[in-house]
Amino acid sequence: MMDQAVQWMQAMVVTAGIITGPLLGVALVIGLVVGLLQAATQVQEMTLTFLPKVLAVALVLIIAGPWFLHILIQFCQGAFAQAGTL
Repeated sequence: MMDQAVQWMQAMVVTAGIITGPLLGVALVIGLVVGLLQAATQVQEMTLTFLPKVLAVALVLIIAGPWFLHILIQFCQGAFAQAGTL
């Protein structure tokens, strides 16, 4: 029983990583690029870093959202199908 719980916790962490990884990666890359541009131009405006990250993450959600939802649905279906065995 404990092995199954550990396996489901591991699957949950992997699923969360698959869903949040691309979003965090895009935000990281955009933040780095904007930070370099700000350092080069010496423009230190806080909204200049926030808006491109929000737009990029929204674009990734629009493009990859159906894939994220498919992964999440598969995980939930598997969890509910095996909930009786725990």
